[in-house]
Amino acid sequence: MTSSLRVFCAFALASLVHFNAAANDWRITVVDQAGKPLDDAVVELVSLDAGSEADAAVMQQTSIKQQGLNFVPFVSAVQVGTEIDFPNLDRTRHHVYSFSPAKVFEIQLYHDRPEQPILFDQAGIVALGCNIHDYMEAYVFISESNLVGVTDPTGQFHFSQLNPGRYQLRLWHPFQLDDMPSIEMTLDDSSNEATFSLKVQHRPKQPTPQRGFGS
Repeated sequence: MTSSLRVFCAFALASLVHFNAAANDWRITVVDQAGKPLDDAVVELVSLDAGSEADAAVMQQTSIKQQGLNFVPFVSAVQVGTEIDFPNLDRTRHHVYSFSPAKVFEIQLYHDRPEQPILFDQAGIVALGCNIHDYMEAYVFISESNLVGVTDPTGQFHFSQLNPGRYQLRLWHPFQLDDMPSIEMTLDDSSNEATFSLKVQHRPKQPTPQRGFGS
């Protein structure tokens, strides 16, 4: 077994991957079809073994800002049961909403902070918008696993404190062209990293604010 495994997974069928990975330490890299680092890709691990189960869900809280007439961050990955605050750092008011089945809500026109955060209590993918600024968009990936995160500008996400065992890996990006890949893998005690590829249609993630709106 080599110390590095490169798996291209821009396909819908599940595949099986066996490779060495350090317990407590594993780094995944996601690239596009041209081999360039892909940021804002969600990486999710789901344990398939009772001995490798993730910690039980606990109430968590994070935030998605409105800043410069955009949502920041563009993609968030959270565990079911997470509360998300939506602070408005712009001078103009925003009206945040979602019609996605995993979470339907709206926060009507407001400055500063809404009265309370929104509880994301169902697994799924939520698309966010602003009823005042139609070009504003963001996404929330809600997972039943606590082993979930989003790649950085280098296309990487680092998992720590993993138990050896079998896991199901899923990758998702809002601009991907194929269905969500699902890959079964076995992690053991040897150090390693892995690279995966997603086929995406690149487009601007943060459109330029329209004229006439103050920030």
